Amino acid sequence: MNHDIFMSRLIRTAGLVVKWLFVGTMCIFTLYPVIYAVIGSFKTNAELTLGGSFLPAEWQFQNYVYAFQKLDFGRYIANSVTLALLTVLFSVGTASMAAYVMARRTFPGKQVLNVCYLCSMFVSIGSVSLYPLYKLLSAVGLNSSMVGLALLLTGGQAANIFLITGFVRSVPRELDEAATIDGAGTFRIFWQIIVPAIKPILGVVALFSFRHAWNEFVSVQVFSMSNPNLKTLSVAVASLRYSANAAAEWHIMAAGASIALLPILIVYLFANRQFIAGLTAGAVKG
Repeated sequence: MNHDIFMSRLIRTAGLVVKWLFVGTMCIFTLYPVIYAVIGSFKTNAELTLGGSFLPAEWQFQNYVYAFQKLDFGRYIANSVTLALLTVLFSVGTASMAAYVMARRTFPGKQVLNVCYLCSMFVSIGSVSLYPLYKLLSAVGLNSSMVGLALLLTGGQAANIFLITGFVRSVPRELDEAATIDGAGTFRIFWQIIVPAIKPILGVVALFSFRHAWNEFVSVQVFSMSNPNLKTLSVAVASLRYSANAAAEWHIMAAGASIALLPILIVYLFANRQFIAGLTAGAVKG
């Protein structure tokens, strides 16, 4: 009996050791590039390019000063924040309203629309759509504004609509009926009953939308070619590979990458509880 207990504890301990070794290894592989970029942002370009010691010989804090004073990183950060917030607003607003209609209303062509949304989740046309989208936004005069770019990044949102639809369906219809009897209209039911009930999944959609808009590069680069005022931080950092000095400014790129990490980390820090709640609730509903 004692031997069985000993073997059981040994197997359990070995399992814990293997689990934490795996988690620790994954953390190292995940965090090392981030730490290397942050440390590299305090080195000179020659020191970063040629390699050598992990820590800088002399901490170059002027890299950040140069990035803000000479390269106008403050404006690029403001553009990135504006684009990300607009995308979050459009994404959460349109996806939640569309999901409410899909879950609560019956109309001709609903099943066809559902099938189209489902198919679009598995088809990615990527950069092929950039030119027609640019022509479309140019036709309506939105190709030179953050609003047009945010609408472009918002897209059709098939995945977000499917996620939110599942949450809306979990809200009892009796609440809608009671509100209708009290004289509430469709928008009031949506705003005062549905939205508070599906806040966890709205937080998840907002978080993913913010991350997508903040890290977007190709679309922003294409639209900012004719209007440099639309350039965001990701595009500005990448453009340092072709600097006026005829050499890539890797130390400033590392500083820009480090700056770009901060808003994402802050958003994840404050939205972590909402994110976990949304995923957990989604798992239970699934």
